[in-house]
Amino acid sequence: MQITSPRARYVLDHPWQFIKQVVAGFRANQGFLLAGAVAYYTLLSIVPMFALILVVLSQIQEAEELIHTLGAYLMLVIPNQAEILSNQISLFLQNWKVIGFVGFVVLLFFSSFAFTVLENAMSVIFFHRVAIKRRHFLISAIIPYIYILFAAAGLLVVSAVSGSLHSLDKPSFMLMGQTWSLSTVETLLVYLLGIIGEVMLLTSLYLVMPVGRLALRHALIGGVTAALLWEITRHFLVWYFSTLSLVNVVYGTFATAIIILLSLEAAAIILLLGAQVIAEYERIGISSTTPHGLQTE
Repeated sequence: MQITSPRARYVLDHPWQFIKQVVAGFRANQGFLLAGAVAYYTLLSIVPMFALILVVLSQIQEAEELIHTLGAYLMLVIPNQAEILSNQISLFLQNWKVIGFVGFVVLLFFSSFAFTVLENAMSVIFFHRVAIKRRHFLISAIIPYIYILFAAAGLLVVSAVSGSLHSLDKPSFMLMGQTWSLSTVETLLVYLLGIIGEVMLLTSLYLVMPVGRLALRHALIGGVTAALLWEITRHFLVWYFSTLSLVNVVYGTFATAIIILLSLEAAAIILLLGAQVIAEYERIGISSTTPHGLQTE
């Protein structure tokens, strides 16, 4: 099969050169600094965002099922501290009526921080797009709440499916000559839906966050690659923090926040690195004198 795209041809002919360009671009854009900012604001937003989602969904769905599903999803993002976050959100859910209208507005405000900072980080990586066309500030203001709405819808669907499995009388069933436990099926289903949702979320971030229109196949490649890298990194983090890490000894009571922040920063690095791959792919054929977003040299 002959490849006609000059960009794809360049990557296949010069793979190491392209990797060097990605790494150089990531460094020039201060990628680790951007990832740190994204991780910090995600830590600031994650509890208000899910608390807000669960307050709304608990009016139409059992809170216990929602918390159970949320814990399974948090395992995909913060594998070591998902239970602690779930318990904190559950505690908030039991006392949400005391926050009042002002508290609800504050939750709404802080829940959008992570998406806003991520959009700014993407604008640095895709600086060649921003220099040509800027996004209206109202669109940037709406995007975080659209993502929160989709997250709520996904959580509701998975929670409803999980609740339906729980309501079945038989604890197991036969399939292809083997006996399957409903609890095993539920765990597998939530995990698979989580992975699919993760790929879709990453792909949508690469589609929506950069200014201008990005080809779907480019965004999908970035989404699948980032999801695979994160799954590998996530299992490594679980092993590291459970066997070799001295975080609990060094930081004591602050260890939970440190572990969550490190996990989020690793995820942010992978996310922004995927964006850098797409950006460098787009820049093939463009003059090398075009600067990067935060280039300091």
